[in-house]
Amino acid sequence: MKFLSEFISSIEDIPKESLDKFLSLVRLKKFKKGDSIAKVNQIPNDIYILTEGIIRSFYTDENGKEYIRHLFTPYRATGALAALILKKPSKLSYDCLSDCEVYAINFKEFKALTLDDKRISNLYSSILEIIFITLESKIYDLSVLDATERYLKLKKHIPNIENLIPQYHIASYLNITPVQLSRIRKKIYSK
Repeated sequence: MKFLSEFISSIEDIPKESLDKFLSLVRLKKFKKGDSIAKVNQIPNDIYILTEGIIRSFYTDENGKEYIRHLFTPYRATGALAALILKKPSKLSYDCLSDCEVYAINFKEFKALTLDDKRISNLYSSILEIIFITLESKIYDLSVLDATERYLKLKKHIPNIENLIPQYHIASYLNITPVQLSRIRKKIYSK
């Protein structure tokens, strides 16, 4: 829990008493590659902080084609937050692309704690701000950057991505086809 305490403290300065209340809600969980932490059309219970591995959130259309919305890497909050907030079934699935270790937090208990403890409420607000900025950045990237620039940005964020997840997942995340990704990689690596 030392890591989690330091992680939380890097987001928001919280007194020990408040931090201890928060940490009492946390459970360490391990998932295998292919496991789901949240499934489409289900109402989840937990929000997670990823400490090891990669998790994807994705949508599957009526033809079975998957569209990756986000790749979560260590030290990020993940889970079907919209479903938790709205108390409605998730529109997305969240799967482990590798073996993962997470800190799981029951969202209902966490929200109750935010009403009881102003410092935890401030932490929640700061986490939501980080999530908003991350999503805004993704929208910007899809709107402004070309596929090569998006790939290079992903490589900067996760340098060994090709060794961690299949190429078709990388292509889906970049909103391109696997063939386009192969062409981009060939062009970059031929220089």
